[in-house]
Amino acid sequence: MELLFDQPLIEARRARALGAGDRSAAFLLEIAAQELADRLDVVERRFEEAVELHGYTGQVAERLMATGKIGHVRRVETAADGPETLVAPLERVPLAPASANLIVSPLSLHLTNDTPGVFIQVRRALAPDGLFLAAIPGAGTLQELREVMLAAESEVTGGASPRVIPFADVREVGGLLQRAGFALPVVDSDSYTVRYDSLFALARDLRAMGMANPLTGRSRTPLPRKVLMRAAELYATRYADPDGRIRATFTLIYASGWAPHESQQQPLKPGSAKMRLADALKVKED
Repeated sequence: MELLFDQPLIEARRARALGAGDRSAAFLLEIAAQELADRLDVVERRFEEAVELHGYTGQVAERLMATGKIGHVRRVETAADGPETLVAPLERVPLAPASANLIVSPLSLHLTNDTPGVFIQVRRALAPDGLFLAAIPGAGTLQELREVMLAAESEVTGGASPRVIPFADVREVGGLLQRAGFALPVVDSDSYTVRYDSLFALARDLRAMGMANPLTGRSRTPLPRKVLMRAAELYATRYADPDGRIRATFTLIYASGWAPHESQQQPLKPGSAKMRLADALKVKED
């Protein structure tokens, strides 16, 4: 079976982007860091052992520590970045079973081939009543770029190669939480509009994020300049504001789930209700 994502390429590009030291495109991580910190802040718990799973720059771990809800945090990355960094591929969670109280995954699960397997590994690594928080780019992300690249390449060359990766939707992420055995799963999403001078400025940000096309089915032939110029024209025509700047959509799915524990709220067993629904609603039963 052919894998969807080229993992060695993803790791190499992430390392190159980090090595370049360009943080101009870290705004998505900053958004995710603030949102995840806000969600952690309202949890009436303290998490002594936390893990940031492939957070790229470590800024999410720093923001979560600032909440005062965490005793100690470790990071897992694809390359060494500090003495306490555990090194592992994107699709492996190098933690002992039941060894973490909190695992946070910011903006990396959209690049895994075996995403259900990663969710299961996270579930196993959590101690009972441990919490999993994730921010995942979802359906709607880069929809404008996907449309204009497809249209431009088809128009100029008569065919098209995938240029933007597929993204999961909210229901799919919720299903993954349930399949992995998480209790009390919660999934929602927010969309953010970012404006750029042109398609080329957007492409620079995507490279700085390490998010350039990593699909195994991508074309190995360099994209003709005519296609890029036509895509830029279409983008400016279809998705520009009155001031000429173009819009790019980023949708982030926020997911949370708990490792099961007897103290958690449990659904009632079928037939255990002490009052009929009609009586509770004060309506006549038909």
